[in-house]
Amino acid sequence: MTAPLHVLFVCLGNICRSPMAEAVFAETVRQEQQSEHFATIDSAGTAGYHVGDAPDKRTVAVCKKHGVPIHSFSRKVTRADFTRFDYILCMDTSNLEDLQHAAPTGSTAVIKLFGDYDPKGDHIIKDPYYGGSDGFENNFKQVTRASLGFLKALNLSQNTVQKRE
Repeated sequence: MTAPLHVLFVCLGNICRSPMAEAVFAETVRQEQQSEHFATIDSAGTAGYHVGDAPDKRTVAVCKKHGVPIHSFSRKVTRADFTRFDYILCMDTSNLEDLQHAAPTGSTAVIKLFGDYDPKGDHIIKDPYYGGSDGFENNFKQVTRASLGFLKALNLSQNTVQKRE
């Protein structure tokens, strides 16, 4: 087996979508008994609006409703993240473009849309911040599907963890 992977989930403020994705992916990894393949599962924002804040209460409520523990605090993406993490998975094209532009020379992370792993083809995980609880529930469904899709794409069942472009 190769070295355990480091995965970072990114949205704008790191209080709604990316902490939910982090929590759901970590729980999915645990349930699928794949924890040994992951050294770090984290989340961050492209902007520093909420650094140090807990996730939005609606994110926490939806995760709690589905039995998914969530314990993160908001932080902003750093230059070191581009080499520390194997995968940086973004929630929308704005996050993706911001990170592709910010990636320093020598960046080793694969930067992709997390929704690219959603088998339903919902590539964009929309920001639910200004809407109601339905948006958070929809995000939960999307990140759950994408979490399973990402694990499948990594081909962990064959004990050969590899970066996939």
